[in-house]
Parts: sequence; C-alpha cells; structure tokens
Amino acid sequence: MKKYIILSLVICLTVACGETNCNLPKPEKTTVVKVDWEDELQDQVKLLGHRNWIVVVDEAYPLQSSPGIMMLRSTAGHVETLISVKNIIDGQRHIKPNVYLDKEIDYIDEDLAPGITDYRETLNRVLGQKNVEKVIHEDIITMLDKASEQFKILVIKTDFTIPYTSVFFQLDCKYWNTEAEKQMRDKMEGN
Repeated sequence: MKKYIILSLVICLTVACGETNCNLPKPEKTTVVKVDWEDELQDQVKLLGHRNWIVVVDEAYPLQSSPGIMMLRSTAGHVETLISVKNIIDGQRHIKPNVYLDKEIDYIDEDLAPGITDYRETLNRVLGQKNVEKVIHEDIITMLDKASEQFKILVIKTDFTIPYTSVFFQLDCKYWNTEAEKQMRDKMEGN
C-alpha cells in the first residue's frame, strides 16, 4: 500500500510540474577543460616535495584509479617532454630527483622495438648516470601505488610507442640530505 501512495505522489508531482512549467534546475553539462601540461606542471611542481613523484610515460601506460595520482597528456614528443620535465625539476630550489628506469629497457633488442637503441642513447645524454637506478617495472609500479596512498604522483603521458621507456622521478629534498638527517638523529639519541 505504501508503495502505491509513494508512486501516486511521484506521478502527481511529475504531472503538476509538467502543467505549470516548474523551473527545476537542469543538470549541468560536464565541462572538459584542456590545460597546457607545462603550465600545469609549473604550478604543481611548486607544491610538490620529497616523496612525491613525477613520471613521464609512454602511450600504453594505464590510467590509474588511485586518488593520489594525477595524469596530464603532453602535446610534445616523449623526449621533449622528458627534457622539459627534467629542466623544470632541476630549476627548483627545494627538490631534486632520484631517477628510476625500467630494468627491462636494457634487454629489449632493436628488432623487437625499433628505435630503442637511439632512445637508450638519448636517455644517457639527457639523464646521465647520476642518481639513475634501474628497477623491474612491476616493482616501480608497486612503489608508485604505495606512495600514492599518502603522496601525490603526477604522471605525464606522451604518444611514445616503445615499451619500458617510462622515466620515474622520485622527488627528494634538495637542501637536506641523508647525511645531515643521520647526524641530527644521532644527536637526538645522545640527549
């Protein structure tokens, strides 16, 4: 009986609104705002600090669902995006990068992924060897997933189509290092 009363009320309200032209708010359309990825990166990098990540990825990299992960789409090429991201990070006074690459990149042959040899050479020129560590791809993804539970991860996706070419910048404090931290902790234990 209650169901029929509620249904009757809904029908009456629907008919009444139709006859009197009720001005019920209409749902707004979703607005998609295109942002320039470099402008957004410039804004975000000022907010990021140690334990945050910035990642430059290839086209097949998945859109992750963790709320700590923000994805931007680059309109530049992969290498150009990588150089721009590195320059923006290097230009900050508060952060420095620890760089991770997929370990798999060293085991891909040119016949499996044309262009990989040139890309590896470009990576060596752009990144150098300092603070670059190669880790199995799934292990890096696990690191990102764990970090995204507490910290922001900014992923910049490119149109690059060579596998295992993502570059992971784990941000660290530029003006404080592990030696200084250890000295301070040792001093604290002494008191």
